[in-house]
Amino acid sequence: MKNPEGVTRRDFIKTMGGSTLSVVALSGLTWPLLSGLAREETQGIIRRPLVVKPILVYDTPEYQFQTSWRSWGGIHTGQAATDEIARIADELNKLRSVADFPVSFLPVAGIRNTAELNALGDLASADTFLIYAAGGWMDIFESLNKMNKDMILFCRHKSGPVYLWYEIISPRFLRQHTDKLSVPGVDEDDVIIDNQDEILWRLRSLCGLHNTLNTKIIAIGGAGAWAQPEGVVPRLIEEKFKLRIYSYSYDELGSLIREIHADGAAVKRAEKRAEEYLRGSGVTLETKRQFVDNAFLLEDIFKRIMDKENCRSLTINGCMGTIMPMAETSACLTLSLLNDSGYPSFCESDFVVVPAGILLTNISGKPSFLNDPTYPHDGIITLAHCTAPRCMDGKNPEPARLLTHFESDYGAAPKVEMKLGQTVTNIIPDFLVSNYVGLKGKITDNPFMDICRSQIDISFDCDSKVLAKRMPGFHWITGYGDYVRETGYALKRLGIKWEVLG
Repeated sequence: MKNPEGVTRRDFIKTMGGSTLSVVALSGLTWPLLSGLAREETQGIIRRPLVVKPILVYDTPEYQFQTSWRSWGGIHTGQAATDEIARIADELNKLRSVADFPVSFLPVAGIRNTAELNALGDLASADTFLIYAAGGWMDIFESLNKMNKDMILFCRHKSGPVYLWYEIISPRFLRQHTDKLSVPGVDEDDVIIDNQDEILWRLRSLCGLHNTLNTKIIAIGGAGAWAQPEGVVPRLIEEKFKLRIYSYSYDELGSLIREIHADGAAVKRAEKRAEEYLRGSGVTLETKRQFVDNAFLLEDIFKRIMDKENCRSLTINGCMGTIMPMAETSACLTLSLLNDSGYPSFCESDFVVVPAGILLTNISGKPSFLNDPTYPHDGIITLAHCTAPRCMDGKNPEPARLLTHFESDYGAAPKVEMKLGQTVTNIIPDFLVSNYVGLKGKITDNPFMDICRSQIDISFDCDSKVLAKRMPGFHWITGYGDYVRETGYALKRLGIKWEVLG
């Protein structure tokens, strides 16, 4: 529906200004080139392992008569350090066995001074330092922090020999003998006492972060941002998330679509895959079959573009109209299929929210749902869009009705019946990429109103008026599971504040 000025809500999406972004323009791709590439069909989110270097910091003081010769702590000998390294290695092996994300632990190192620290040969290969602060002094910790790696500081109280830094980590290191946090990039959230689960969720967060930073994304039709000045938000996203945006024009996409329609083998392959999809449990077809076949053709093109560019993410500008006459379908089902296959993909090229979707996907290992929020009331808010993934838990497809895209009444769009009672994480990004809001909720209904096809009502714990006053931006990202802690822990490393409601 148009407003009085004759502009639809999504017509406000602005494309990038070439002078403000380091966007790479892709060109010269042909269907014979893409179809000739060897590719292996993959399922599920692909993440590289987080590489963690565990470091035990300790000291071996010598006895001195009638004076204080040792600090607090139970590890003051070489044998005690050897025993502790074995204990740490055993704990990390157990963590790795239960981790629901890829993680690789380098050998546990024991050091007593900066000379021993500098002699370690594998520090540069680590993403994260997991520091067991049994002893040692300030210079070691300051040297570690200067290496610009993520740092997690672990201290024992009752899980083994008590650590010195259980006593002094706040006044001496974090506050540097003052009353305020004084170490850049490290705060109380990076300190853990005894609890192995506390290590696990932080590593899950950092795995998601490191799989998001410095990655590529294909922007069909350019990089936009809902209702924002041209180029501003994509530039902020490049600065904070280090995303490398590869723009692909609709003129070139149109050529690819014409070429794939002339490829009889590709058309048959799409029809076969569409038939298998429609025979799947819980799927009902309530739109033209040709729209579904064409959605699979479009998915084939997009996957091959991403594979060619060694990329796993994609977004579409102009998905409310531009792509429809070219593809002879809407992009809704295509984006759903891509997400289910492990390619985080989003409509509207809205870079206000796209990075949050990639981040939550990489943290959880599950697809995320970009959606339009409504107005919260009575502890309920409706979230809806036409591009929802079906495998929201990362494995099992939810039931879905295939309908037209609502606003155009054209193409193929899934109405995904998401699991009632499912806990969800909601990320609500702001337009300035500086203050995100987090909201945990629970799915209470899958309504069927005259709005975008995939619809969920979620309940939440905070006051509805508080949410209405505090929700910034426009689009939300929603994913199955509770990843509120992990999201905030990652965002703080990007200089983005995280306010959790409820």
